[in-house]
Amino acid sequence: METVLLSIHLIVAIALVAVILLQRSEGGALGIGGGQGGMMTARGAGNLLTKATKWLAIVFLANSLLLGWFAANKRGDDAVLDAAVEQSKEGGDSQLPEIPTVPEDGEG
Repeated sequence: METVLLSIHLIVAIALVAVILLQRSEGGALGIGGGQGGMMTARGAGNLLTKATKWLAIVFLANSLLLGWFAANKRGDDAVLDAAVEQSKEGGDSQLPEIPTVPEDGEG
């Protein structure tokens, strides 16, 4: 399921970037670029690219939330830290090497 969501996420991300780059600059913040019309024209508000951007952003956000939820609730049997904690609680043989110690003054 995660592989399908990751594939959808990649496709939506690429499509979102492409749709955003295809849109005409409307000027805006710094007063550069733009066309002859004002900030928002009636034709520009209902533009197909604007609607596509909105829906792609909604799908991208929902997909991101789903992927985050799957990652947070993923419980695998191969969790390394959990296995190490269980092994130390059981008192079994540790596979970790012994930590070398510094000899006291006057010894060895």
